Amino acid sequence: DDSDDSDDDDDEDEDPDKAKDENEEASVEVSKKKEKEKKEKKTETVKKEEWELLNKQKPIWTRNPNEVTKEEYGAFYKSISNDWEDYLAIKHFSVEGQLEFSGLLFVPKRAPFDMFEPSKKKNNIKLFVRRVFIMDDCKELIPEWLSFIRGVVDSEDLPLNISRESLQQNKILKLIQKNIVKKALEMFAELSENKEEYKTFYEQFSKNIKLGIHEDSKNRKKISELLRYSSTKTSDKEQISLKEYVERMKDTQKDIYYI
Repeated sequence: DDSDDSDDDDDEDEDPDKAKDENEEASVEVSKKKEKEKKEKKTETVKKEEWELLNKQKPIWTRNPNEVTKEEYGAFYKSISNDWEDYLAIKHFSVEGQLEFSGLLFVPKRAPFDMFEPSKKKNNIKLFVRRVFIMDDCKELIPEWLSFIRGVVDSEDLPLNISRESLQQNKILKLIQKNIVKKALEMFAELSENKEEYKTFYEQFSKNIKLGIHEDSKNRKKISELLRYSSTKTSDKEQISLKEYVERMKDTQKDIYYI
């Protein structure tokens, strides 16, 4: 009997240790399982893209003329004309109303040596539509007698996908051309206020002015005011307009003789 009690006591003594071992084993297994799950957890790299606006500057022709420096105009002129000299005259304008467009027109200091060659490009004004470049050889944009003018014109009304064929019949383009001629004549009139600069202009582009009188019947009167003449009262190199000649005529002079 004693021996049976002893065995029972042994069993009672072993139970706590056994339970402790089992708990430790279970804890180890749970820990290993968590560690395994941690290792098996996938990491995904998310690529985040951000756009940075590099060209924050507005096109020069859309800016306020009062905010653009002569150096900026000069740099822009050289970039579109490949001219090594500065421009002689400039017209920065915007038109609103029946149609809307803006532009920059430049007069070079020198006429191209091949200006009247048949193969010479007839237009040197780049056409943009809502700041998108369309073409640089649109013949309908400016008449041939003004082919020496460099510049850009940006229309808000023309379609972006306009074809060369539809440009020839486009009414908006005809109105743009009419306004470009008007702005060019304004630019020449402003240039004539400076005698030295106008002398340079006339020496280089008088042939174009005379061609304009023949070709442009609507603006003939205004173009004729740009002509200059030698007189018996002027030196060899000095030339005057018909208006100036009439203003200094004597009261007794009733006629004007010319060769």
